[in-house]
Amino acid sequence: MGCAEPQLSSLNRNLFVTCALRAPDRLFGGFLGAREGTQNVFHIGVVGHTIEGAADFVRGIATYGQRAMSDYQHPEFSLNCVAMGESLDAMRRGDLDEFRSLLSLSTRRLRAGGADFFACPDNTAHLALEAYGPDLALPGLHIADVVVNEAHRLGHDTIGLLGTTWVMDSDMYRRRCEARGIATLVPEPGDATTLHGIILDELVVGSFSAEARDEVLAIIGRLADKGCSAVALACTELSLLVPPAVSPVPLLNSTRLLAQAAVDTAVGKHPLPDWRGGHD
Repeated sequence: MGCAEPQLSSLNRNLFVTCALRAPDRLFGGFLGAREGTQNVFHIGVVGHTIEGAADFVRGIATYGQRAMSDYQHPEFSLNCVAMGESLDAMRRGDLDEFRSLLSLSTRRLRAGGADFFACPDNTAHLALEAYGPDLALPGLHIADVVVNEAHRLGHDTIGLLGTTWVMDSDMYRRRCEARGIATLVPEPGDATTLHGIILDELVVGSFSAEARDEVLAIIGRLADKGCSAVALACTELSLLVPPAVSPVPLLNSTRLLAQAAVDTAVGKHPLPDWRGGHD
């Protein structure tokens, strides 16, 4: 798409982090005590792809975890994040098999680390997760299912879709929306190219400028003028750029909706998922 490759050389090629359910209790030798029943909370595996999206997702687990459980509590989670630079060439070539193999490796590592299910806070990565291949090592939540379910719950009949051109050109969201009777609108080609460039050249490497925010708000405004009642931020970095208060229409934040769904699943509010990759 003519976008410059993000400079990720300063990042480790692989990142694996585990955050325990009762970290304060362990750190202070039990002084804080433990909430009864927390041993039954499921362990979330986070398949990271971009640092910004993964970090915001983890913050969401902490926020929603405390609301669902108690202060100082959240579901245990492990994060495995293969640097985006490892998959970017495959993404640009449309080689979903190679891209999927990297994500599949993350699910195997997370299973070995004790995770019960996975969530991947990256919309573009779900195109690879949906590609044909062996079952993933863990069952997972699908980010598009979570977003479209929320759009349906809120009663939206037409939503705008913002993300990389790979996501906007795919049927990943559209077919789920159609199944719920929801129409989808995407930006005009020029706006789509601009948005794709902002995502890859700026957002995924941690650059959030006022100029980029104004560009994206203008695109949202044009979608609103076409009749959408909400816009799905189908890129996990977009919510870091555009706060809901400045948007002309409600925003469906894929990062935080996925984090809420992951916490709800971990604490038993929702059943464990059974999706192990592939196309529905």
